[in-house]
Amino acid sequence: QVQLVESGGGLVQAGDSLRLSCLASGRAAGSHAMGWFRQSPGKEREFVASISRSGDITWYADAVKGRFIISRDNAKSTVGLQMNSLEPEDTAVYYCAGSAFYSISRSTGNYQYWGQGTQVTVSS
Repeated sequence: QVQLVESGGGLVQAGDSLRLSCLASGRAAGSHAMGWFRQSPGKEREFVASISRSGDITWYADAVKGRFIISRDNAKSTVGLQMNSLEPEDTAVYYCAGSAFYSISRSTGNYQYWGQGTQVTVSS
């Protein structure tokens, strides 16, 4: 079992930067592919970014490519999401997720472990 706890959300203005962090604990937390997803009111949860177990492969949603950077530190069991040039459309609850069976994935269904989420609000 893996537990995930997100932190770093908040209220910022358009154009600002924010960094989210996810702390993983539990069995073999460092051996999971990790991802960030987000969900806005009335919308389905959507893929933001994912990173492979070793950190050598990263994927991004088109909407955040070039603005967001996902990273991980397996020694500290943490995954980060650096968000730059934030836009009001980025407003959502952001979730950290872990996958034990996939090396990397964009699909919510491929992730077994989820954090409680952290709110990011971007004002115009």
